[in-house]
Parts: sequence; structure tokens; C-alpha cells
Amino acid sequence: MDYDYDWSFFNEYLIAGDIPKINKKISNEVLISDITAKRLKLKVGDTFHMFFVKDNPNKAPNSRKFLVSGIYNSGFEEFDEGLLIGDIRHIQRINKWEKEEVGGFEVFIDDFSELRKTGFEVYNHIDPSLNAYTISEKFPAIFEWLKLFDTNIVVIIGIMILIAGINMITALLVLILERTQMIGILKAMGSNNWSIRKIFLYNAAYLIGRGLLWGNIIGIGLLLIQKYFGVISLNPETYYVNQAPVFLSFTHVILINIGTLILCLAMLIIPSIIVSKISPVKAIKFD
Repeated sequence: MDYDYDWSFFNEYLIAGDIPKINKKISNEVLISDITAKRLKLKVGDTFHMFFVKDNPNKAPNSRKFLVSGIYNSGFEEFDEGLLIGDIRHIQRINKWEKEEVGGFEVFIDDFSELRKTGFEVYNHIDPSLNAYTISEKFPAIFEWLKLFDTNIVVIIGIMILIAGINMITALLVLILERTQMIGILKAMGSNNWSIRKIFLYNAAYLIGRGLLWGNIIGIGLLLIQKYFGVISLNPETYYVNQAPVFLSFTHVILINIGTLILCLAMLIIPSIIVSKISPVKAIKFD
């Protein structure tokens, strides 16, 4: 890395020591991963020699002495075991590069959905002898693993809405049975089927609303506890992260709530048809 590199990512995952002090003077400080530190039995403040093998096997490799200034753990073993972060000027000197020459550069984007498009744009603007990879192409296993979460989320939300709808249908049928005499009286007084059905649908909407309110309070509360206190920890070797990550988007929360309300009410329209099947005479006599 150069002296103007943004260290915010590694600051977040730093578990020991400090970020390397890379300024206008070449630095021997490096940042290594927790996996590398354990394999090489290194700790903060230790020094070690690194050998850079040349293309010509007959020439002796270049050797550089580095100081471990910090240790990080991102939770992604595939990422951690292949990276050591240090001053790029060491590589430039060994390879006899100019100051503006580098082995590669990263482009950060705000919208992840534009990843593939941006990758093509970068590829089209570089020399034909060079290549461009998106992060999903460089670490395909990680992103295939993440896609499983997207599928699981859709399945889980679908099952939850289905269960909620079935419970509401049961509750609505119970309400209709309990109010059979009321339905008969309203029909005898001239109310049409749809106006009576709306009474039960409004009541069902009220119950769904109360359920969503308390569900949001409890659910978002638990998510905030996990986000700021990390109560649920995970094995990074299996899940790539040390604790269950939480991302809260209030836009998504609002859309899920609205969608749940609409779907549950839509599912209740069919069972509410039972109101039209009730005879006023029989309903008034119903006990």
C-alpha cells in the first residue's frame, strides 16, 4: 500500500497492535493476518525476513526484514491467508519499477449491483496486456456462500407469511362463528354481505397491525442488541465472520410490514365469503 491508503477496513478488524505507519519515508512495518501470525508464531513487535523469489532461478532471492506492527482478522480465511500489508515501495525497488507503477489497484463502488458492469468498464479502459477481476470472480466461493443466504431469506419470509396467513384465517373463522347471531341481525336489518365482510376484515387488519407492532419492537430490539453487543458469536472458519452480522434497512422493514399486511388481508378475503353463506333466520336462532 501507499501512504495515502484508506485503512478504515483494517482498523475495524484489527485485533492486536497498530496500523503500519507508512508515510513519505519507506517503512518496514507490516500488518499480518491472525492466521499467518499463528502459523509463523509471530506477535506484535516481532521481526522476520521475507524472501522475494526472482524469475531467474539462478539468482539469489531478495531479502527484506519487516516488523509486525499489527495483526488483523477479517473472518475470511481465504482472504487472510494470502495477504500481508506493507509499504509498496519495497516491491517497486525490488522490481525496479517507477513510482507510478504498481502490481494492481482496487476500484471501490457504492452500488454492489453495478459490480459486473464496472468490471467491464475497467477492463475496456486498460491495456490489452492487463486484466481486471471483480471481487466475486476473485473469491467465488465466498459469494456462492452468500447467495445461499439470499435463498434462505426468501424461503424463511415466505414460510413466516404463510403461517401468519393461516393463523389469521383461523382467527377470522372463529370471529365469524362467535358473531353468527350478529351477522344474522345485520342481514335482517338490510346490510349486504360485503359491508359485513368489511367489518371482519377491518377487525383482522387491527389484529395484524398489533401483531406487526409488537413483532417489530421485539425483532428490531433483538437485532440492535446483536449489532452493538455481538451476543451471538460464530466460528469464522465455517461462517467467515466472528459474530452474526446485522444490517438494518428501515426501507426494507417498512416494505416487509406493508407486504405482510396486504398478503394476510388478501388471504382473508376468501374465508370471509362464509359470511354470504349465512342465512339470517338460521343465524338469529344460532346458539
